[in-house]
Amino acid sequence: MAAVDATGLETRHISAHFGHRRGRGRKRKGHRQRLWPKLTVVQHTRSHFILAAVPGLGPSQDSPDFIPAVCQAAEHVPLHTVLGDAGYDAEHNHRLCREEFGVARTLIRLNRRNTGRRWPKTPYRRAMRHRFPKPLYNQRWHVESGFSQHKRRLGSALTARKPASQSRELLLSVISHNLMLLAQEAP
Repeated sequence: MAAVDATGLETRHISAHFGHRRGRGRKRKGHRQRLWPKLTVVQHTRSHFILAAVPGLGPSQDSPDFIPAVCQAAEHVPLHTVLGDAGYDAEHNHRLCREEFGVARTLIRLNRRNTGRRWPKTPYRRAMRHRFPKPLYNQRWHVESGFSQHKRRLGSALTARKPASQSRELLLSVISHNLMLLAQEAP
């Protein structure tokens, strides 16, 4: 079972709380919003091993990063079940997993999209509304735990300043994370 999620990282080594107290956390009129490094991963839920990683910039929608992340993971490992939060709810994401990669189950929380109580019209999204296996979906917490583990061990701040360098640093941190998991399991 694999879970897909994204997290943001910092570009400075000061805490968000300290920055907010100094006045950096407030949005000032006329200033554009600061971009931050974003990492989308497909993670094995039991081992917290990262199967795929897609670096990017946030704040941004999560859904566009779903396809490259799942494609990358499916190249290396057969996926049986894919879990995702409502940020990844789109019929094409379900279709990609099920029809292209033969994933038996896609459990992506339904995003109501201002539709109120109406049922979705597309088949995979409609199935999520009809019969959603909540106990199985609740295993998605493992990806949040994996992000916490990753940030505690390797830090939540990057040293690189330019987006291309930040992307490389993110990918190297994923490799380090996986190597630490493998070393931990070695006798």
